[in-house]
Amino acid sequence: MEQVERIDTVKQYNNWIGVETLHPLVSVINFNEIPTVQHFRRYMGIYAVFFKNIKCGDIIYGCQPYDYDDGTLVFISPGQVYGIDSKGVVTKPSGYALVFHPDLIAGTHLGRMIKDYSFFSYEVNEALHLSKKEKETIVDCLEKINSEIDQNIDKHSKTLIVSNIELFLNYCMRFYDRQFITRSNVNKDILVRFEELLNDYFKSGKSQTSGLPSVAYCAEKLNLSPNYFGDLIKKETGHTALDFIQSRLIDEAKVKIFEANQPLSEIAYQLGFKYQQHFTRLFKQKTGVTPNEYRNLN
Repeated sequence: MEQVERIDTVKQYNNWIGVETLHPLVSVINFNEIPTVQHFRRYMGIYAVFFKNIKCGDIIYGCQPYDYDDGTLVFISPGQVYGIDSKGVVTKPSGYALVFHPDLIAGTHLGRMIKDYSFFSYEVNEALHLSKKEKETIVDCLEKINSEIDQNIDKHSKTLIVSNIELFLNYCMRFYDRQFITRSNVNKDILVRFEELLNDYFKSGKSQTSGLPSVAYCAEKLNLSPNYFGDLIKKETGHTALDFIQSRLIDEAKVKIFEANQPLSEIAYQLGFKYQQHFTRLFKQKTGVTPNEYRNLN
């Protein structure tokens, strides 16, 4: 079995790169100042954001390979396995890394909101690709964080460092929103495939044997991470992926209610519900009437 190195602290990451640790909980690394590195896969116990200026080998994140383009941001959260297969060859890196320990943001506004930055759970092949102007903004943010780290630590250090990290992440959120818009054609293709996936799921009777299709199931079938898939559907439709699935389910239920002269309990079972009352509750929530009332409307 392949051995995976562990990076649980900022100091461990800095030691691997070969830079001094100025703050025990956060570091900004300028890869342009690093002679060479030999990459390996590693378990990350800290947050990390990598800004790459050059193509630098095959990234492996989970099971997804990805070859970096210029000006790419990748986000890693604690508990993820991440790495570059350099096949024993040292490379000259270019770009930046921001790494910080969860303890840095514990008890802060960012600590409470960090899960809202869903791109920390995107796959590497869903990375953020930056325009020239966006690159300048990102580098400026990283340099401001680094400048504060360079200061002598005082009672204001944590507040200022965390505030600047939060500003950096808010810019990343803005740029991801831009990327969703500029990739509208690609996203619409995914939306079409999502609809086809649901159609096939219900027509094949899979719901009867496997239950209701989940967001995670649909994302996997479309080769996307659940968070990226959910954000994409929300941007394209204004509704969550779960709402979309449930709406498609209700459409299927309406057809069955009118087409088939069978008990509602059987229809609920065919659609993947273990209990009829769960089906009735969702149907009324979405339509305002119960399945039985809907059947009697016609």
